[in-house]
Amino acid sequence: MRRTLALSAAAVTASAVLIPTAPAMAVDEVNTKRLRKAVTINGMLAHLRAFQRIANQNGGTRASGTPGYDQSVQYVKRRLEIAGYDVTVQAFDFPFFQATAEAELAMVTPEAKTFETATFDYSGSGDVTAAVQGVDLTFPPPGAANSTTSGCEASDFAGFTAGNVALIQRGTCPFGLKAANAAAAGASAVIIFNEGQEGRQDVVSGTLGAPADLPVVGMSYADAQALNGAVEQGPTTVRVFTETISEVRETYNVLADSRTGDPEKTIVVGAHLDSVAEGPGINDNGSGTAAILEIAEEMAELNIKNKQRVRFAFWGAEEKGLLGAEHYVEHLTDDQLGDIYANLNFDMLGSPNYVRFVYDGNGDSSEAAPEGPPGSGEIEDIFTNYFDARDMATVPTDFDGRSDYGPFIAAGIPAGGLFSGAEGIKTVEQAEVFGGEAGVAYDPCYHEACDDITNISTKALGELGDAAAHATMVMAVSRTGLYEDLSRRANRAPAAQSYDSAHGHPSN
Repeated sequence: MRRTLALSAAAVTASAVLIPTAPAMAVDEVNTKRLRKAVTINGMLAHLRAFQRIANQNGGTRASGTPGYDQSVQYVKRRLEIAGYDVTVQAFDFPFFQATAEAELAMVTPEAKTFETATFDYSGSGDVTAAVQGVDLTFPPPGAANSTTSGCEASDFAGFTAGNVALIQRGTCPFGLKAANAAAAGASAVIIFNEGQEGRQDVVSGTLGAPADLPVVGMSYADAQALNGAVEQGPTTVRVFTETISEVRETYNVLADSRTGDPEKTIVVGAHLDSVAEGPGINDNGSGTAAILEIAEEMAELNIKNKQRVRFAFWGAEEKGLLGAEHYVEHLTDDQLGDIYANLNFDMLGSPNYVRFVYDGNGDSSEAAPEGPPGSGEIEDIFTNYFDARDMATVPTDFDGRSDYGPFIAAGIPAGGLFSGAEGIKTVEQAEVFGGEAGVAYDPCYHEACDDITNISTKALGELGDAAAHATMVMAVSRTGLYEDLSRRANRAPAAQSYDSAHGHPSN
């Protein structure tokens, strides 16, 4: 956990006097108070109320491929056009999925027992009753999350009986790979259960990434442990039921460009606009969407003159696997890709039991933390310096690929952003620092119908919304770049050389 106290003005002045040759900050120190004052909680809540109304009018959801999402697109587009942005709606096709009935999972023999379950996105439909067979399971689980390899390799299914239901543990590889390997081995259905470490014990659900031909459902760690115990005692039969729609539909990204700023140095400020099918998505990710929409409107209202162009991006189909951001990045030409200077990502800023998470750009939070592309550490510093100056604690969070920064860092574009927490469990230490309740999820309504307008911490929204506004403006107006060769010092060097050359004394 990172917590740094702000230095006094006298200490800063003394440091400047004692060490005059210290390297400059990666970006300019920008006074963002005017924008932060304009970006208000009430302004963000106004957008969230609009998203809630849209969901209420459309079956309780704003998922991509549904009328609720299409109306969300029109709302954002209209607000941005009124604010004076050049707005593009980018259409793309994606594999739509919806569970049309509640999944069912039960032990049939040796005793009747019903389990809590959930349908995985892109699961096939089916009603299967068959023997259950474990696949390379680890009880108890390893200490570290994402450690088990159950179902990740075809060899895990050696000896698997075709027609059985595969019982697979969450772990190192994608859910879709586990399901595909099970299907190839002849499984009639798949049960994927949570890995078992702290924060990974409830019923697991997620996306397979592509349509599957067999039912795939989730299970809790405790229930799977009990089911596996029955299997070890003798033949055990389960029933798995799913009913789904899986088809190709059209959805959209909304892209809004500032009228000022260098188009060859474009800062993409993004948040996903879609919810899951199960709910209105007011925290996930209405909160991030509302924040960047409010920032965009207030930057235009204040007539802020950008040095870099800012492109506000509202991504579609994030909940289906970052599909909107992937489509955007994949369809940039080489020249357009070179024009993207950095990506800021804001995915969940209002979690009720929140922590101020900052993406770990330089990978220094742990030995296992991945490092972002060059410049990502400097973006992280913009956020942590902002919070440090206000004596507000932050916690680094890894680039784990779960949000829309993923396609950008894969393309070598520096990225950073904020996150208030999702299904992870708040620790005792975090509760002591940030308040809230230890042992409870950061967002107990994550991906649930209860993620509605009541599922927002206005305190989190205000703190993280201000930090998002600060970082966006700093990146937009700074004359100093993220990299050493674009610093003020480097920019002065050509002028000095020119002066010497004019007098017959070239500097190199």
